[in-house]
Amino acid sequence: MAKSRGSGGGGGKVFLGFLLCVLVIVAGAAVFLRWGPVPVATADKPFPFEKAIVSVPLNARIASQMQPAPFGSGEDAFEGGAHVYHTQCAGCHGTPGHDVAFAKEMYPTAPQLWKKHATGNVVGVSDDEPGEIYWKVANGIRLTGMPAFNHVLSDTEMWQVTLLLKNADQQLPDPVMKILSTP
Repeated sequence: MAKSRGSGGGGGKVFLGFLLCVLVIVAGAAVFLRWGPVPVATADKPFPFEKAIVSVPLNARIASQMQPAPFGSGEDAFEGGAHVYHTQCAGCHGTPGHDVAFAKEMYPTAPQLWKKHATGNVVGVSDDEPGEIYWKVANGIRLTGMPAFNHVLSDTEMWQVTLLLKNADQQLPDPVMKILSTP
């Protein structure tokens, strides 16, 4: 019995078509990255879905690695955090009442952590969980300019800054505000 035309052999064509599509996409991406207008300057518009591509795994990682603060909030913790913040963070993130002008020229912009959000009573990252703030201080965030401080600051210092920032929307003690406002 003779084999009928059109039966069998179609799977190979489908596979070759799929492989050709993949090769065309990879070649197109390579050409674009080499000679195209890739957004690499801070003033450039981001790639489509860039924020989602970065934020989804970042939020998942933070959620899986968050830990509770080893001590509570209080004037001593706030004062220690204010000293660390003033020397390590204020250059990019500002101080109460004083934004950093060049922060808006960074990509992404460095958030001013003492500035009230446009809506609500949230100041800086005061609406974030302490474990999330700590994680960002300790580990930094790739492609944002936010460095990791886990090899620069002690665990206590990172928690002090964390608790200070968590309470940025509250009235802080005068000695803390004096530290933060020192030029």
